[in-house]
Amino acid sequence: MKIAFVTDTHFGARNDAASFLEYFSNFFDNIFFPYLDEHKIDTVIHLGDIVDRRKFINFNTLNVLKSTFLEPIRERNIDFHCIIGNHDIPYRNTNKINALKELYEGTNVPNIQYYWEPVEKTFGGCDMLFLPWINKENYEQSLAAVNETKAQVCLGHLEIQGFEMLRGVKNDHGLSRDIFNRFELVCSGHFHHKSHDGNIHYLGSPYEIFWSDYNALRGFHIFDTVTRELEFIRNPYRIFHKLVYNDEGKTVDQIVKDTQYDQYKNTYIKVIVQEKTNPYAFDLMLDKLYKADCVHISIVDDHKHLDRQPDEEIINEAEDTMTILTKFVNNLNFEGDNSKLNILMRDLYNEASKIEV
Repeated sequence: MKIAFVTDTHFGARNDAASFLEYFSNFFDNIFFPYLDEHKIDTVIHLGDIVDRRKFINFNTLNVLKSTFLEPIRERNIDFHCIIGNHDIPYRNTNKINALKELYEGTNVPNIQYYWEPVEKTFGGCDMLFLPWINKENYEQSLAAVNETKAQVCLGHLEIQGFEMLRGVKNDHGLSRDIFNRFELVCSGHFHHKSHDGNIHYLGSPYEIFWSDYNALRGFHIFDTVTRELEFIRNPYRIFHKLVYNDEGKTVDQIVKDTQYDQYKNTYIKVIVQEKTNPYAFDLMLDKLYKADCVHISIVDDHKHLDRQPDEEIINEAEDTMTILTKFVNNLNFEGDNSKLNILMRDLYNEASKIEV
């Protein structure tokens, strides 16, 4: 039996921006469900954070969530299981009130199931332990479930020490990885950066949401209950792009025609200026980008000191906000726990990102 694993879909991310909702829809309409149809996969497990906002949901976002994701699941009679994540709950200390419960409790949709407490399930002869977001209310229950289960596979929305929350930023609080040594395989949502170490896999979000996701592996996974293997299915769509501008030795026509502008519709772009000798050509190029219906264009024009660095190095210099904040905190010289300050800065950044795209 093969099962699709997907996690951290975050419907409503970036202040319910229409550009992100369209981007998310393109993934499900053109990649996710066509793959399930072609390979006759009829079971999907979501590892938490189906929505983004903890306190409320925008009506347009709810419409997109239903029409793009939940209704196609219902129409195909897919056996859908969702483990509750921390973004699916309005309160920090309980999972009992959650997004899917409020959407489906009391309705006659038997193929959509959701879990806010630890539970064991069996698929294709493979026993699995589901671990929803762990908080004060279910902490002891969750640890007991881990210690007592006979399941070989654990799926959850977990915060495990030693894994990357973002590229280059490791989490040093939460659960010890040692308590999961009993499992053959552990798959988790929560951290959007795809990574694995030993038997523990963070599956990563299916698409880019922040600039820190730029050019990272995004997609979903297929799990084989017999071989216990995970197959990664990449999402080819990107919403963030970086362009290096260098007009040295080029005519205006060459500069303007160097770029395929149609691919940038409804995307966010950073133009990194390496060499600008012809302001007129530069403005023409920007004008074509705007006419291609880019959502937002930012210009990084402070790289003259780099002096002929290769393009890839220049692109890497144009770091995202979260990476800059993390490096700043890590370089601070103070007596205290840098990791706690990094967590605070990450939370503040995520909240600020919801105010304006």
